[in-house]
Amino acid sequence: MHLSRRFAVIVFTLGLSASLIGCSFHLVGKGPYATPVAYNNMALNLPDQADALDEKLKVYLTGNGIHVTNHDSQYTLRVLDYNYRRQKLSGRVAEVILQLNATFQIEDKNGKVITQPRTINSVKTYQYNVATVNVDDNEESYLIGILVDDIAQQMARQIATNRLPTVTSP
Repeated sequence: MHLSRRFAVIVFTLGLSASLIGCSFHLVGKGPYATPVAYNNMALNLPDQADALDEKLKVYLTGNGIHVTNHDSQYTLRVLDYNYRRQKLSGRVAEVILQLNATFQIEDKNGKVITQPRTINSVKTYQYNVATVNVDDNEESYLIGILVDDIAQQMARQIATNRLPTVTSP
C-alpha cells in the first residue's frame, strides 16, 4: 500500500506540473539575467558603415525584451567605433584573417554617458589553395555575416544581463 501511495503522489505532482506548463505559466523574476528596467526602451546610434550590425542588434535586443525605437528614447546605445580588418597571408595556401571590433556605450537622453565604453572583438580565419578555383569572395562574405552576428549577440547579451560597468561620478 505504501508504494502505491508514493506512486500516486508522483503522478499527481507531474500532472500539476504538466497542466501549469500547458497553460503557459512561467516564473518571472528579477534575477541576475533579467533585463534591467532602465534599459527596456533604447534607441540605436551606429556609424553609417554598420548597417548590418543595426539589423542584427534590433533582432537580438528585441529577443531579450528590449524595445528598440528609432526616435528619442530614455537611453541610447551608441557604437563609438566599428572597425573591420582583413589580413591576407600569402603562400601556396593563402590564409585570410578577418577581424571585427566594435566599441559601444549607453547614454541617457541628454547624452550623459551611463556605462563605460566596452569593446567586443570577433575573429574568423579561413584558408584556400591559390592554385585551385578561388571561392575567396563567397567565403569572405559568409564569414563577415558571422562576425557581425557574433558582435550583435555579445552586445545584446551584455546589455540584457546588465554586465556593463557604469560610470562613476567623481
